[in-house]
Amino acid sequence: MDAEKTDLGTSIGLLVLRLGFGGYMAAHGWGKVQMVLAGAFDKFGDPIGLGNKLSLILAAGAEFGCALLVLVGLLTRLAAVPVAFTMGVAAFLVHTNDPWMMHAAGASKEPALLFLSAFLALAFTGAGRFSLDAVLGPRWRARKGQG
Repeated sequence: MDAEKTDLGTSIGLLVLRLGFGGYMAAHGWGKVQMVLAGAFDKFGDPIGLGNKLSLILAAGAEFGCALLVLVGLLTRLAAVPVAFTMGVAAFLVHTNDPWMMHAAGASKEPALLFLSAFLALAFTGAGRFSLDAVLGPRWRARKGQG
């Protein structure tokens, strides 16, 4: 297979990954945005000692705002990092006593670990050619080189 076909397949794969995981994470994060708007800070945990309010704001920003950036492929590598970090906190601190795999009985680490894996991969790979990064990146680099 030549490099152009490989690049096309990789970019389509990254698009599917971004749309799927970015969309699901943004939908998941929307609930936290609603909690922020309602001022329901006392209903959110404080897993790393930043306080309930800041923890909720950061989680909502990562899970909704950064997920939307990943979804459209804008600042993808940078935007994927806060989501991956948040999912690491969710998996290993918030769900520390939960089982690894999902069971009918309730909570597990599994969803957080799936999101962590996907967003970590995108932090390393970037968005691919079907993204705003691919469209705007050359313009930003050209402008930076001129200024």
